[in-house]
Amino acid sequence: MKRIYLDHNATTPIHPQVLKAMLPMLKENFGNPSSIHWFGQQAHHALENAREQVASLLNAQPAEIFFTSGGTEADNLAIKGGIAAAPGKTRSGHIITSQIEHNAVLKTCRYLEKQGHAVTYLPVDKYGVIKLDELGKAINDNTVLISIMFANNETGSIQPVENICELVAAVNKQRAAKNIKPLVFHTDAVQAVGKLPIDLQKLEIDLLSLSAHKINGSKGVGALYIRKGALIKPQILGGHHEKNMRAGTENMPGIVALGEACEIAKKTLQKEIKHLTKLRDILWSGISKNIEYVQLNGHSEKRLPNTLNVSFEFIEGESLLLNLDLKGIAASTGSACTSGSTEPSHVLSAMGVEPVKAQGSLRFSLGLNNTEEEIKYVIKTLPEIVNNCSSEPLGTLLNNIYEFLPDPSTAGF
Repeated sequence: MKRIYLDHNATTPIHPQVLKAMLPMLKENFGNPSSIHWFGQQAHHALENAREQVASLLNAQPAEIFFTSGGTEADNLAIKGGIAAAPGKTRSGHIITSQIEHNAVLKTCRYLEKQGHAVTYLPVDKYGVIKLDELGKAINDNTVLISIMFANNETGSIQPVENICELVAAVNKQRAAKNIKPLVFHTDAVQAVGKLPIDLQKLEIDLLSLSAHKINGSKGVGALYIRKGALIKPQILGGHHEKNMRAGTENMPGIVALGEACEIAKKTLQKEIKHLTKLRDILWSGISKNIEYVQLNGHSEKRLPNTLNVSFEFIEGESLLLNLDLKGIAASTGSACTSGSTEPSHVLSAMGVEPVKAQGSLRFSLGLNNTEEEIKYVIKTLPEIVNNCSSEPLGTLLNNIYEFLPDPSTAGF
């Protein structure tokens, strides 16, 4: 059976060039980059080369890149470290985030709430996008850090990061006049790096998290961009690794993989955006034309080129997922990090998607090596699966009921 992988937002296959770059670090170039002998210096050179490759993709300085064990650690370091380093705010700092963040951000913020910090969870509109005026109203003199993701892992909706940067810059200008410490802006860009152009010379982001295994690198490695001058307090203590920012011997095979993946992404970004956007739009067109009672979740235009989130009414998403898998198609019902939960997606719930529709949602996320032929196979296969999974009597009953219900807008509800 042919296998089609459409779950690249969960993880990605290692690119052949990335694997080739990794292998020497597992074999002959096995030295500890902190050692001063020849083996250590060879590893140290590879470490700094990878740092330069990551920085180049983001148009940042190599000294601003700090390697971590992944996106989750990078988020934790940014938020906990940012709060801990804020002068005078270590016990009562205010954080602003959104309701649709990855759990690496949400659970970190909830942890800090229990430590006495105040957290504002901004709502989003029906597209899953925050409103700038609500962000502006939420900022006060105690606000230390804002953490808003670059693009959502479930729907692909892109946040107005450039506008957030402008807002933060304006607030910090006012703060400077009042001798108040500047706001720090962190963005979880795990799903955006390598899929969207990000220029940190143009975007005044202070902290940015990324992960290797989302861009055809290896698992267990990521990075945090820390703009020069941004204050961060280390959260993992020990040796002097990563310029005393993150203790622990560096994962050299993974770091080299991340560097190579960033190098490839920089060279192929525009081509991949065009290719994946085309495939995504073909898939949505085929679904919407051949299947009734479907709903696109997220922004129709301002979203990741590879991501399509769709709700199928009257059907459980898990049932669709299992039947797709039997046909050789791998997709997901949302974030892989919340797999197994019986609760509707917190992202879709925050967007106002009805629980029944949220439970019937699927996420298709495209990536390396997906072809138009594969997408056409999905379009051909999915309608039959939906038909077999659909609770036809229930659907018909609900439609009949809806026809006789009064319009809430005119019935005094």
